[in-house]
Amino acid sequence: MDQSTINRWLLPDGVDELLPDAAWSVEQYRRAFMDCCKSWGFELVDPPLIEYLDSLLTGSGETMDLQTFKLVDQHNGRAMGVRADMTPQVARIDAHSLQRDVPNRFFYTGSVLRARTDGFGGSRSPRQFGAELFGHAGPESDIEIIRLMLAALDQAPGETPELMLDLGHVGVYRGIVDALGLDDSQEAQLFAAVQRGSIPDIKQLLASQKPANVSDEHALEMVSGFMRLQGDETILTDAKALLKHANAAAIDALDNLQQIISAIKTSHPTMRINIDLADLRGYRYHTGVLFAAYTPDGIELARGGRYDAIGAAFGHARPATGFSGDLKRVIDSISPHASAAVTGVFVPWAIHNDALAKVEALRDAGERVVVELPGSGSTAQNSNCDRQLQQQQSEWVLAPILIK
Repeated sequence: MDQSTINRWLLPDGVDELLPDAAWSVEQYRRAFMDCCKSWGFELVDPPLIEYLDSLLTGSGETMDLQTFKLVDQHNGRAMGVRADMTPQVARIDAHSLQRDVPNRFFYTGSVLRARTDGFGGSRSPRQFGAELFGHAGPESDIEIIRLMLAALDQAPGETPELMLDLGHVGVYRGIVDALGLDDSQEAQLFAAVQRGSIPDIKQLLASQKPANVSDEHALEMVSGFMRLQGDETILTDAKALLKHANAAAIDALDNLQQIISAIKTSHPTMRINIDLADLRGYRYHTGVLFAAYTPDGIELARGGRYDAIGAAFGHARPATGFSGDLKRVIDSISPHASAAVTGVFVPWAIHNDALAKVEALRDAGERVVVELPGSGSTAQNSNCDRQLQQQQSEWVLAPILIK
């Protein structure tokens, strides 16, 4: 064997390709997603694959910086990046390219490239889909985005399982931190300890820092209790009791979350809703509600949240909320065995010239038509056709073929 050809078929770790059945399943879902968003009044945008880094990474934080493949523009020497997430690009379009004062509703699909996987077997080249709503700060826009996310997931081929909606709100934790009166360094230490779930570290930190506005006892009670605020809607009552020593922003966040939950229960009365107030993913990026949709097996299909701060870097600060997901992950999770339907018309080479007008008419009518290539061994069966064009007397007819 020629050593130069060994393993040339290998793809990089986390980089995949879609074969015909899977490619069609993903494409059909992409089209259904686009139609769904259009019916909700959202407009399609198509950002570029590469941009200058100072624009591409705006508001995305250190994590997205590490995920971004970087290169140098040969025209001017500026640093560029291949997009790892399309959300900052859509925010740039809202703030700079389309400077409107009314709400903007955008949706998008496209490939992104990431330097590493998410640690759970995720792709480094997801087929991202998502929607963003700019220019409205109230819970009503969060409700619309969550409802659109659920409607979009319902467009996947096959029977969509009963999904679980996970909700959180970074405003609750921010209200606790503000009440403690911690400086930036102390806040960073507390956040790290909370992420580790280490009560001894939190206790030691609060004892050494002496929070300015709350007693040591109440501070520890709030932070340690906050980490256990997970469950159904009833935990909001527990949270209000626990956060009586926090500032008003924490209570406002809980009220905001209650409005969203009530609205989702109205539109999706059977939806299972889980609240996890200690989920602080994207804490430096998000400014309000966080949400994610999961399958019954715990696979995340899409996630999103409010991120009001991002537009300021583009010179037009606007409230924003949105969601995104990976088309292929949705298909793999909801319709893993979906395949393209075996349907089409096979045309033998011997008759194709005489049947050109009929072939054109069939294609114009939306039929898939495969013309035999002479000497290729093509048949209706191996061409995935369920009918064959035949001439009977002076008429062209479609004869059914048994597909094995």
